[in-house]
Amino acid sequence: MKKSVISVVCGAVLVAGCAAMDEKGNPTATARLEPRSGSQVQGLIKFEQIGDVVRITGEVTGHTKGPKGFHIHEKGDCSAPDAMSAGGHFNPGKSKHGGPYDPVKHAGDLGNLAFNDQGVAKLNFTVGDISVSRDRRDGIIGRAVVVHVQPDDFKTDPTGNAGGRAACAVITGHAGSAPPERPYSY
Repeated sequence: MKKSVISVVCGAVLVAGCAAMDEKGNPTATARLEPRSGSQVQGLIKFEQIGDVVRITGEVTGHTKGPKGFHIHEKGDCSAPDAMSAGGHFNPGKSKHGGPYDPVKHAGDLGNLAFNDQGVAKLNFTVGDISVSRDRRDGIIGRAVVVHVQPDDFKTDPTGNAGGRAACAVITGHAGSAPPERPYSY
């Protein structure tokens, strides 16, 4: 009897541990965006570690047409009605604000989402300087992802002049075996 119980418990732990790994064994995380600041913005974002980069996919709905700032913030706390509880941009390198592919930028500077006439933005891009990890310096699990009210201008420090916070989500997942620590380019 004891072996049966142990087998069931071990099997459940194994399944739960693998739930945040994709079919290739890459660490993954998700974030379910919820409206903030009186908006209707919501969506689901997925993060997948692929070598030294992270692929970000998903769909966000309920925003006005045009580009809107999209950032990872330092705290995994979306409890405030305006999402200010998420803190500032995730910036472990103490760098200036920039675009997602600029040599100098916050790790959390993901650029802009392009919302169409129906208020929908589809995401599918890769970035460096972050990892699907909880324990690494550049790890995003347990942090927040935020969609802003205005476009990111890629230069105004520290926020990119992206305005208020229209949606917020805590990034959750199980990091599995993240890639080895790499030097920062900050």
